[in-house]
Amino acid sequence: MTFPQENSPVQTRDMLIGALLRVPAEAIHRRIIHDLNVAGFRGLTLPHMALFRFPGPDGARPGVLAERAGISKQAMNRLLGSLEGLGYLVRSDAPDEGRARIVRFTKRGHAAYAKAVEVLREIEREWRAELGPRDFALLKELLFRVWESRLVR
Repeated sequence: MTFPQENSPVQTRDMLIGALLRVPAEAIHRRIIHDLNVAGFRGLTLPHMALFRFPGPDGARPGVLAERAGISKQAMNRLLGSLEGLGYLVRSDAPDEGRARIVRFTKRGHAAYAKAVEVLREIEREWRAELGPRDFALLKELLFRVWESRLVR
C-alpha cells in the first residue's frame, strides 16, 4: 500500500479514514473553543479540549485523564494547572484513597462544559441541515457501530 506524500496533492476521495475522522473532529474542537471564548469563557485553547470532551473530567484522577487524552501525566498536570488557574476546575484529595487526587469542575467549569454541549447540539443541527436528516442519521448510526465495536477498544 502506498500513502500520499506530504506535499503531493491529494484528491478528497483518496483520503484515508484517519483524515476523514480527524479533520471534522478538529473543526468541531476549534468551533467549541471559539464559541466558548466568545461566550465569555476566556483563556480556553485547543489543548484544553482534552478535558472538555466526553465524558469530561469531573471526578476523575489526573492519571486517568492523561490516559484518555493520550498524553503524559506531566502534560496533563500542566493542562489541569492551566484550567485551575482560569477557575474552571480544582484538584482535591480523593476521599478514602490516601494521596490520590481527583478533578472537579468549579461552577464556572460546569457552565463552560454545558456551553460546549450546547455548541455540539448546534453543530449537529447544522450537519443535519447540510447532509439531510436521513444521511445524518446514517452517519451517526455508523459511528455508533464503530464506537461499540472492537475496532476502537
